[in-house]
Amino acid sequence: MSSALGAAQTVRAGTALLLANARYWSSVAPLARRQLARWERRARAIPDPLLAHAALTNLGAERFNAELAATLATLAPRALRARTVAAIVALQIAYDYLDTLTEQPAAGALLADPLGDGRRLHQALLDAVAPAAEIRGDYYDDLAHANDGGYLRALVDTVRGALGGLPAAAAVAPAARNAAARCAEAQVRAHAAARVGDAELERWAKREAAHLPVEVGRAGPSGNGDGAEHGMLEWPEFLAGAQGSVLTLHALIAAAADPCTSSRDAERIDAAYLRIAALSMLDSLIDSEQDAASGQPGYAHRYDNPEQLAQRLGEMAHEAARRADGLAHSGHHTMTLAGVVAFYASDPAASSPLARPAIARVRGELRPLLAATLAIMRIWRAGKLLHEAGWVVSSR
Repeated sequence: MSSALGAAQTVRAGTALLLANARYWSSVAPLARRQLARWERRARAIPDPLLAHAALTNLGAERFNAELAATLATLAPRALRARTVAAIVALQIAYDYLDTLTEQPAAGALLADPLGDGRRLHQALLDAVAPAAEIRGDYYDDLAHANDGGYLRALVDTVRGALGGLPAAAAVAPAARNAAARCAEAQVRAHAAARVGDAELERWAKREAAHLPVEVGRAGPSGNGDGAEHGMLEWPEFLAGAQGSVLTLHALIAAAADPCTSSRDAERIDAAYLRIAALSMLDSLIDSEQDAASGQPGYAHRYDNPEQLAQRLGEMAHEAARRADGLAHSGHHTMTLAGVVAFYASDPAASSPLARPAIARVRGELRPLLAATLAIMRIWRAGKLLHEAGWVVSSR
């Protein structure tokens, strides 16, 4: 199998990997840790026990997500890096918090109407990335648990304030609004499926995937004349990409720090990152046994067999690499693609029988860059374990 990455793209991405790590550890990591400590203090003051538990659990178990998301802030000029980090970290914390509130078991105690109540909560994502728009209202309207002490609104206001001060905020606004709406709807529908079934979820994802723009005439890795040759996504892939579109939002926030970013650039970032985020399907394969035990079927059952799933994941990685190479700062975006795959491939459960062939196929598309990225991701995971064991002290 030939790699999707040409020599020039590999060199650019490898250089970006080195530069990003140098910038991250010297300037971004301390900023991200201070932001996380700030939000942990704020979460401890939440009056409602259910909401406080959700917020604090995420800041403990999911802080790694915010730290990784902040790597995109290494694209920002030094003078705008603190503002970019503040926006990215607050948005990731809000996303993880809403994720917890709208999935079981928290949703059972909180949401009488999983779709309507879930959409009101997730309006926070849309408000956060639209600093020029008016905030819609109370996210907890009529919920049994509503007193978060202003926590969610403070997260939203932080993103709005930080993003609104970036030079290309207006240019990325339409793409950010679309990505946030897609992300919110996918999250709400996917979590509601546990209570209302997934028939409507599938219809929605099929409809949305069919309406994605098609690049006619682009030959892709399959070369078989079907929809995949133009980079189209099947509905399960669209759903995974939509749910993971918070990554798209982080990339758009980072792009907003560059005054040269245009609305067309933002659209291309959105299209590329939808494919990159779709590779989060790997998480479902890694956690297949856990998902099955909790009644969540994951993505594997959406395909005829594991070989077909592995092939589609390889094709998505190929297409994501092609699109990343067409972006400004292409090396950094290719590096981010490799980082997403490395995040899942470095998980100890990635050697499970279901996950192994799919990860091998995706790794084949991204070699040789993935080897270095995997090594770095394993160091990150080791640091995460040390932090959880109490060996690493956060800046406060």
